[in-house]
Amino acid sequence: MQSKNSEKKIFVLLALLVVLAGLFISFRESILDLMAQLNLSSLKNNYSALETYFTEHPIRSGLIYVSVYIAITALSFPGAALLTVAGGALFGVLWGTILVSFASTIGATVAFLLTRYFFRNYVRTKFGSKLKVINEGIKRDGAFYLLSMRLVPIFPFFAVNVLMALTPIKTKTFFVASQIGMLFGTVIYVNAGTQLASLNSIGDILSAPLLISLCVLGLFPLVAKGVLNFITRQRVYRNWRRPKKFDYNLIVIGGGAAGLVSAYIGTAVKAKVALVEKHQMGGDCLNTGCVPSKALIKTAHFIAESRDAAKLGIKDANISFEFSEVMRRVKKVIKQIEPHDSIERYSKLGVDCFLGDAKITTPWTVQIRNKDGDLQEFSSRSIIVAAGARPIVPPLPGLKDVDYATSDTIWDIEQLPKKLIVIGGGAIGCELSQAFQRLGSEVVLIESLDRILVKEDDVVSDAINNKLSDEGIAILTRHRAKGFITENNKQYLVCDSPNGELRLAFDKVLFAIGRQANTLGYGLEDIDAITSDDKIVPTNEYLQTKYPNVYACGDVTGKMQFTHAAAHQAWYASVNALFGTFKKFSVDFSSVPWATFTHPQVARVGLNELDARAQGIEYELTNYGLDDLDRAIADSDDHGYVRVLTKPGSDQILGVTIVGEHAAETIAEFVLAMKNKLGLNKILGTTHIYPTFSEANKYVSGEWKRKHTPEKLLKLVEFFHRIARR
Repeated sequence: MQSKNSEKKIFVLLALLVVLAGLFISFRESILDLMAQLNLSSLKNNYSALETYFTEHPIRSGLIYVSVYIAITALSFPGAALLTVAGGALFGVLWGTILVSFASTIGATVAFLLTRYFFRNYVRTKFGSKLKVINEGIKRDGAFYLLSMRLVPIFPFFAVNVLMALTPIKTKTFFVASQIGMLFGTVIYVNAGTQLASLNSIGDILSAPLLISLCVLGLFPLVAKGVLNFITRQRVYRNWRRPKKFDYNLIVIGGGAAGLVSAYIGTAVKAKVALVEKHQMGGDCLNTGCVPSKALIKTAHFIAESRDAAKLGIKDANISFEFSEVMRRVKKVIKQIEPHDSIERYSKLGVDCFLGDAKITTPWTVQIRNKDGDLQEFSSRSIIVAAGARPIVPPLPGLKDVDYATSDTIWDIEQLPKKLIVIGGGAIGCELSQAFQRLGSEVVLIESLDRILVKEDDVVSDAINNKLSDEGIAILTRHRAKGFITENNKQYLVCDSPNGELRLAFDKVLFAIGRQANTLGYGLEDIDAITSDDKIVPTNEYLQTKYPNVYACGDVTGKMQFTHAAAHQAWYASVNALFGTFKKFSVDFSSVPWATFTHPQVARVGLNELDARAQGIEYELTNYGLDDLDRAIADSDDHGYVRVLTKPGSDQILGVTIVGEHAAETIAEFVLAMKNKLGLNKILGTTHIYPTFSEANKYVSGEWKRKHTPEKLLKLVEFFHRIARR
């Protein structure tokens, strides 16, 4: 579709050029004569004749003038300033200003639309990453920027038209801002035209004092924006009384990944920081998420490896274990990591840590109730809410009568379920399904959609589906849980399936259908920072809530609910909260990776084919199979692949998906490359240790290079070598 549009644009452009060339050839003498006459001395010499004609034919002359003005400005020909002066000389200040104002704006808008139609896609393809920051600024404040440039005549008229056409600014906004912004300059030039006899050059119109005045005037929109922001802030805070001084620079609510990083950054830059946690320091990641799940997956993987020991030349590798011992090890791992996130550690770093329930009472004050019910209230210049999220448990009929668990509570079990149903085919569901199947459970994985891991490409989803199925997991896609029933001391899940209603017996059911942000109970609803309909805490690109000094980050925002993504957001939230008066940073997720820790692992950064197609982004796919990698073959793990999306004809990386052993570690090189705008050529030129899985990154870069071999250059080199042999 995009190639057809490009061909259409080329055809239209060629046709337009042919028409213009034809007109130029047909009226060559007239055009050249007109261009020769388009100067100040000619205008002064012919003023009497022109004035007579315009007096006798006011409407016709006005239409001719406007048409010529629009044509010249639309095609970016020189002479607009002189025509403006002529407008003042011929029509006077009032009508001259009206005619020039609309003619110049219409002409500028035509030039804007022509540039946008023919060149914007090309520029986006060529310089898209470099224009990203500019485009984001234009989306927010495009009218103010355009108004500032229009107010200052030192910015070339045609350059403003062309540059703004390459940004996302709306045509209506461009027209209105141009109409207003050019009015002041138009009045100056039109008024100068009424004094035509005393003008010696166009440059005489803009004296140094006048230019300085216009430059100051150009700052007016930005000043106005600041005033509007101030008024908006005053309106937001009108019901609240700001403290005269603050107890803290930053109060952080929540001691999980986002909260801990926020507090760490705050105290590292010498701010006075308080951290409030109501349950367990370390949050979900340490206590019920990443740490326990990876500890369990490690044990399960070892068991699976032992069962498949024959591939390593080992005849027998029997393993015996008790599930309760496995779970004790999981808890031991948590205890071993716990000091990293402890109150003791953060207190030593300089953070004031509180255990209790935090409630925001005003945009600057937080009330803390400890376990004994005692209340304390502190004020802070800024507040960060990092309250996390909790597993979603749907209100299915019969739920209260059955034995169910979530990713938070599954770690409390001491006996291995014989029959486990996992509801949800996302990352958590797939990881825990495989782990419990390997530990000896009979696992059924339920997914309401037509495939598991729906955020990944079809081939990735199919690869994991096949691996889980091969290990004995029953994967039932397009099955939707309806409720639970208990009969004869047996528990059943009732599902809708493509073949009708289905009953599945189980000992325990595990919900893994997503996580819901913890929005309530922290006072946000009491200060109207959220509404009852909000499922997440709404924030802008700077992670600010309704109140500019109250921020939110991590799972509570609903954006990329991963531990490392929460830490990523925490940097932006804490830096903006502490230094936003001088400079704010908009959060960027473009190079934040993630992984699904099944075996094989799935690791992703940036776009995959699914995303690229949905966003209409052209891409080129390069694939390298790990069955060709020496280290994978040596380890008998020669399965999986590296899939890289690049811009067509470029080595710029749009996204990477890796399926295979150690994928979560191997992808780090691509994350670094994307973060620092490095292409595949740089990775190809990097020395990798042999034999390692990271060599796959070099080899996939080599595959891309082979597809882009400079054939013409190689022919010249071949000719050179042939000559050199003589």
